[in-house]
Amino acid sequence: MTLEATVSIGWVNTVIAATQRLSVDTGTLLATAGIAETATGYERWPIDDITRLWHAAERCTGDPGFGLKVGAEFTPMSISGVGFALQSAATLREAVVMVQRFQRLISDGGRFQVLTGDTATWLVYHPRQGKLAFSPHQIEAVLAAVVGFASWVTGTSMRPLRVQFSQPRLGPLQGYQAAFHCPVEFEQAFSGVLIDNAVLDQPLPQADPQLAQVHKRYTRARLEALSMNSASVPEIRRWLSARLGPALPRRSEAAEALGISERTLARRLRDQGQTFDRLLDEVRRERALQAVADTRATLPEIAESLGFAEVSTFYRAFRRWTGLPPVRWRRQHTDKHCLTGQD
Repeated sequence: MTLEATVSIGWVNTVIAATQRLSVDTGTLLATAGIAETATGYERWPIDDITRLWHAAERCTGDPGFGLKVGAEFTPMSISGVGFALQSAATLREAVVMVQRFQRLISDGGRFQVLTGDTATWLVYHPRQGKLAFSPHQIEAVLAAVVGFASWVTGTSMRPLRVQFSQPRLGPLQGYQAAFHCPVEFEQAFSGVLIDNAVLDQPLPQADPQLAQVHKRYTRARLEALSMNSASVPEIRRWLSARLGPALPRRSEAAEALGISERTLARRLRDQGQTFDRLLDEVRRERALQAVADTRATLPEIAESLGFAEVSTFYRAFRRWTGLPPVRWRRQHTDKHCLTGQD
């Protein structure tokens, strides 16, 4: 897991390809989303960027069934190594477990929960959005992809018992029937697909235990490599900056968000020549200089916004950062600004 949710370029390209099939030029799509064309060369995108892409696709295509179309065309090739591992699973249920295990290689912008009953199992999707609210088309695409993938690996037209969404309906009911071939309900408690246990436990035609182990080892190695790249200094710095306030962000919260122990977090930062406390101090310093330069905010207000329990503690920290008390630093900064303006 990462502090900032990201998505693989494979899923990004699936969305872009769907817009191309609807005669939307990729350059136009990216420009509408406010994303540089060079981003298509990245291995992973921040979750907010693909959300911008989805909203741009809505505007450019004008198609209320766009999300369903993206999901219906999803295949194991869309997720490369993970897809090959899923194809060689013994059953669809085993493939679902593998999706849960390797989910973040596809996207850590959401997770699947399995609720098993006597005769059927719910596969529930929980989105993990960033600062931007997910496009509802994203949710529809994920559930449609579940059904499309299940049909691919079983070699049949997989028909769920029921599909439901926590959001309102976006397009005509015919589009949902074409995608799911089962009753579909909206504005429910959660978004998910209900699948018969007999379908989940039926042997898959391409099951290959030996090949499955090969793919699992490869996929596990990729996941470990991705995990090692988490807890980077820039990532932690962005996380601290976003959460800095009267209540200071804690090391334990960062470790929990990353799915690692505090000790592991400390080791990864130490390997990069940093510590959590030092990064927090640097972020507070940057924010303090910006705030003190803005003469509209009082010093007690600034101190509270940066998590200082006492104004005197803030004063001491500011002197340590700049060599000057905040009032004097503010005066010098203002005088310098005025002189520069006169020039």
